[in-house]
Amino acid sequence: FGVQCVVLGVDSLRDDDGDWRVRSLSGDPSRMKAHAKPTLEWIAEGIALGAGEVVLNCIGSDGVRGGYDIEQLRAARAVCPVPLVASGGAGAKQHFIDAFQRAEVDAALAASVFHDGSIDIGELKATLASAGVPVRQAAITDIAGMASA
Repeated sequence: FGVQCVVLGVDSLRDDDGDWRVRSLSGDPSRMKAHAKPTLEWIAEGIALGAGEVVLNCIGSDGVRGGYDIEQLRAARAVCPVPLVASGGAGAKQHFIDAFQRAEVDAALAASVFHDGSIDIGELKATLASAGVPVRQAAITDIAGMASA
């Protein structure tokens, strides 16, 4: 396997001292733990150890639909030579455009905006493409035609 198969998932939150730090057990606020090593160092170390992609979940913006944490993503981009995926904060199509254009991420993920239908994936792809963001267009396959061929 290649390094593209090794994905470093990072849950990160800014501390009172202004540094972003990795969190573990972030799904349970009563058990969540901050690690001493700053997020950017954690990312650099993970890449040095063989991570071929980084998914950065910015906990402070996750679930609130106010936009991705562009500042943190830009800082991560500066130390991350492998594909960087933005996670946490999407609430509007413009948020995706901002992540690609302002933070220069390679991908942006979201969940709730697609599950509840507030953003249509096809419309988002068209919006991104018209903003100059490269998007993979899904091939439309006639399944019924394939079955009869």
